[in-house]
Amino acid sequence: AEHQHARYNPLRDDWVLVSAHRVKRPWKGQLEKPPPEDVPRWDPNNPLCPGATRANGEVNPQYEGTFVFPNDFPALQPDAPEPGDSDHPLFRAAAARGVCKVMCFHPWSDLTLPLMSLAEIRAVIDTWAELAAELGASYPWVQIFENKGAMMGCSNPHPHCQVWASSFLPNEARLENRTQRQHLSQHGVPMLLEYAEQEARRKERLVVENTDWLVVVPYWATWPYQTLLLPRRHVCRLQDLRNGERDSLASIIQRLLIKYDNLFEVSFPYSMGWHGAPTGPYLEEDCGHWQLHAHYYPPLLRSATVRKFMVGYEMLAQAQRDLTPEQAAERLRSLPEVHYKQRAK
Repeated sequence: AEHQHARYNPLRDDWVLVSAHRVKRPWKGQLEKPPPEDVPRWDPNNPLCPGATRANGEVNPQYEGTFVFPNDFPALQPDAPEPGDSDHPLFRAAAARGVCKVMCFHPWSDLTLPLMSLAEIRAVIDTWAELAAELGASYPWVQIFENKGAMMGCSNPHPHCQVWASSFLPNEARLENRTQRQHLSQHGVPMLLEYAEQEARRKERLVVENTDWLVVVPYWATWPYQTLLLPRRHVCRLQDLRNGERDSLASIIQRLLIKYDNLFEVSFPYSMGWHGAPTGPYLEEDCGHWQLHAHYYPPLLRSATVRKFMVGYEMLAQAQRDLTPEQAAERLRSLPEVHYKQRAK
């Protein structure tokens, strides 16, 4: 808690430098603008709102729940041509095809996940699972991710996420595939199933838990208030979740995100994403080494305006953090589970 040390991340096969004493240093760097609190519930000029016109001229339906549509500016397209042959091993290229979709969580722009009802969050989970199964029938990887807040690159405050399906395994997926396979081979148990059991017993990094799920600040966390959402049962993919597990997932997501918002009493920015066993051709293979999980990477460090920057040493050497995961978990764990906006009312 007082002295710098390095911690090993078995999921990524790398290390993070923990320098807890540095959190005491005075901050003279950049201050961020808090997110706006006056987002209109409906704006005809917002392309994600019901009835609004998007950049390609299409008009959104008057949707009342979740709404999924093809990304108007996709990073991946299904019909991209093959790259030319390489004339040198240092100049290689490979085909990259796929589809990109946008998923709106709710018709209201001023509502984020922690302020939605459990039934509304459950509808989001069901749509995630449907997309994972639909796109995963043909694509090896389906990445569901949410960038929340301008600080994390989100350009639209409307509650939404993105779903990118690719013809290849991205870097993080390939890395987690290798490390989890090695762990099962060496220890006879899926890595993150064993890890969840250990964290449930130790409790020092536990943030919230219920019958089916737990959220921890991982022992190897890089971001200040990074968390890892884990099922207690061995589950490979999002679409494999049982009915009751989806209900309890809605509950634990709401509880976690309320704590995040309550930390600095601000709509907490983050990037999150689901990682599960590969799909497409991998559906015919044994993927028992995989355990479904979700990563949450929030940038805020000291307040609503002071963020952690991944620059300098982090970019050129290795990841570094300024408070221990145990300190971060204790602070999150102690926060109330009633949203600060609802307490004010």
